[in-house]
Amino acid sequence: MGNGFEKFIKEQRKKYNMTQEDFALKSGLGLRFVRELEQGKETIRLDKLNQALEMFGYFAAPIKMKDSDNDE
Repeated sequence: MGNGFEKFIKEQRKKYNMTQEDFALKSGLGLRFVRELEQGKETIRLDKLNQALEMFGYFAAPIKMKDSDNDE
Protein backbone atom coordinates (compact mmCIF):
# COMPACT_ATOMS: atom_id res chain seq x y z
CA MET A 1 0.00 0.00 0.00
CA GLY A 2 2.60 2.58 1.03
CA ASN A 3 2.80 5.71 3.11
CA GLY A 4 1.92 8.12 0.32
CA PHE A 5 5.29 9.87 0.39
CA GLU A 6 7.49 7.22 -1.20
CA LYS A 7 7.09 8.41 -4.77
CA PHE A 8 7.48 12.11 -3.93
CA ILE A 9 10.65 11.65 -1.88
CA LYS A 10 12.24 9.39 -4.47
CA GLU A 11 11.39 11.76 -7.34
CA GLN A 12 12.74 14.77 -5.47
CA ARG A 13 15.92 12.94 -4.48
CA LYS A 14 16.56 11.91 -8.07
CA LYS A 15 15.74 15.42 -9.32
CA TYR A 16 18.66 16.66 -7.23
CA ASN A 17 20.88 13.79 -8.40
CA MET A 18 21.28 12.27 -4.95
CA THR A 19 21.70 8.62 -4.14
CA GLN A 20 19.91 7.28 -1.08
CA GLU A 21 23.24 7.43 0.71
CA ASP A 22 23.78 11.09 -0.28
CA PHE A 23 20.27 11.96 0.83
CA ALA A 24 20.68 10.20 4.18
CA LEU A 25 23.94 12.03 4.89
CA LYS A 26 22.70 15.47 3.81
CA SER A 27 19.40 15.19 5.66
CA GLY A 28 20.86 13.66 8.82
CA LEU A 29 18.64 10.60 8.49
CA GLY A 30 19.69 7.00 8.61
CA LEU A 31 20.06 5.10 5.37
CA ARG A 32 17.67 2.43 6.65
CA PHE A 33 14.97 5.06 7.25
CA VAL A 34 15.45 6.53 3.76
CA ARG A 35 15.15 3.09 2.18
CA GLU A 36 12.06 2.20 4.20
CA LEU A 37 10.48 5.57 3.40
CA GLU A 38 11.01 5.11 -0.33
CA GLN A 39 9.72 1.55 -0.13
CA GLY A 40 6.47 2.84 1.36
CA LYS A 41 6.74 1.68 4.95
CA GLU A 42 3.30 2.41 6.37
CA THR A 43 4.40 3.47 9.84
CA ILE A 44 6.90 6.32 9.85
CA ARG A 45 7.65 9.03 12.38
CA LEU A 46 6.33 12.46 11.43
CA ASP A 47 9.44 14.22 12.74
CA LYS A 48 11.69 12.10 10.54
CA LEU A 49 9.38 12.53 7.56
CA ASN A 50 9.58 16.29 8.03
CA GLN A 51 13.35 16.08 8.26
CA ALA A 52 13.31 14.40 4.83
CA LEU A 53 10.75 16.80 3.36
CA GLU A 54 12.65 19.83 4.66
CA MET A 55 15.44 19.01 2.20
CA PHE A 56 13.05 20.02 -0.59
CA GLY A 57 11.26 22.89 1.15
CA TYR A 58 8.19 20.96 2.30
CA PHE A 59 6.55 20.12 5.62
CA ALA A 60 3.87 17.62 6.61
CA ALA A 61 1.41 18.22 9.44
CA PRO A 62 -1.74 16.57 10.72
CA ILE A 63 -4.92 18.09 9.39
CA LYS A 64 -8.23 17.66 11.17
CA MET A 65 -10.73 16.11 8.85
CA LYS A 66 -14.27 17.39 9.05
CA ASP A 67 -16.40 15.00 11.05
CA SER A 68 -20.04 15.98 10.57
CA ASP A 69 -21.15 13.79 13.49
CA ASN A 70 -18.86 15.49 16.00
CA ASP A 71 -18.91 19.12 14.83
CA GLU A 72 -20.00 21.54 17.51
